[in-house]
Amino acid sequence: MKKIIMILAIAIAATSAAFGQTKMLKDTKVEAQVIELEKQSWEAIKTNNRSFLESLLTDDAIAVDGDGVAGKAQWMKNTFAPGCALKSYSTDDFKVVMFDKNTAIVTYKANQDSACNGKQAPATVWVSSLYVKRGGKWLNSFFQLTPTAQ
Repeated sequence: MKKIIMILAIAIAATSAAFGQTKMLKDTKVEAQVIELEKQSWEAIKTNNRSFLESLLTDDAIAVDGDGVAGKAQWMKNTFAPGCALKSYSTDDFKVVMFDKNTAIVTYKANQDSACNGKQAPATVWVSSLYVKRGGKWLNSFFQLTPTAQ
């Protein structure tokens, strides 16, 4: 009987510790920062401001979209390719989850009028961007763009 009580006590203690480690942080200042960075990245693409987007991405950044997986260099090449243009966009329904004080993911919906070499991009997409704080600066390390269901 004592053995069962001891096992239960250990299990409860381990479970409590595990739940404590998964508690998400809430920091409205960080939320506002990463949302603003996302909005600025869309504007940078629209205005062809390659240097802003390049400085926002980590060197090991990854993008995932309908064309597959791309590292930073390919992501930049695809985004600013000749014949590609983002004419207009809107973003809304932002949600931010912080995993720790240096890691946050922002998700949202975007509407876009964008085309590459005459091929229209999906008009409405769901977006996920993972931000990491490095050297005191929030940087985008992962970006996923998923077309909405038709």
